[in-house]
Amino acid sequence: LLLKPDGNGKLSKRDADQMGFPIFPLNWTDPNTNELAKGFRESGYLPEALINFLAFLGWNPGTEQELFSMDELIEAFSIERIGKAGARFDIHKAHWFNQQYLKTKTDEELSAYLLESLANENITCSKEKALKICSVMRERVTFTQDFWLQGKFFFEAPASYDDQVVKKKWNDEAIQVLTAFSQAMSQLTNTTAETAKATLESVTTSFGIGTGKILQALRVSITGGASGPDLMVTMEILGNKEVVNRIDHALNTLKKTA
Repeated sequence: LLLKPDGNGKLSKRDADQMGFPIFPLNWTDPNTNELAKGFRESGYLPEALINFLAFLGWNPGTEQELFSMDELIEAFSIERIGKAGARFDIHKAHWFNQQYLKTKTDEELSAYLLESLANENITCSKEKALKICSVMRERVTFTQDFWLQGKFFFEAPASYDDQVVKKKWNDEAIQVLTAFSQAMSQLTNTTAETAKATLESVTTSFGIGTGKILQALRVSITGGASGPDLMVTMEILGNKEVVNRIDHALNTLKKTA
């Protein structure tokens, strides 16, 4: 018996809908209501991750191992290790399995997911850029579509900025440093993560300000958000011209809030 994620009562389609996770392997349309139920595949779950997750519902191998290929599951399975109690359908564990299997894929394989999402959005992107984006984001994503959903800032300049970061970190010091950093970056002919870091440290040192004090202000000016992948690598991928444009736009947009 499959139980709800909290273990109280059996799992139903309505429960899954209310809690925001799929219950069917593929998209399914109710023939009576024409209501679409989203499937695990369309939600970004990998087949091997879902199989591994389902195998552990009511069964365990008796070891600490959690990640199993299909052949390993077949080898390890024994009917004696099936539990009699109902199995809690812990969707967060399914997320974890999906993360682990995504991490095992190469940047080449991951870039295919990003390029597919971009094609659906009519956005062009070189394979080289897609590879770099997936490389820097691979430890942060849970689902295949997250490369696009969490990485939109690589293709679109921020239209708004995280309010909490602006309130806490956008101050006179940040404005001074970012203004000088923008000017310094505009002089670079080629931006790498190393040159971006060196330039930033040179600027913060000249003001006698710790680099860590303005990192969030710098991030929000470039991505609009409070968190994300390595900021120096992000600047390398964007290129110095785009970085300068975004910082300058933030300085002009947010100057009245400082």
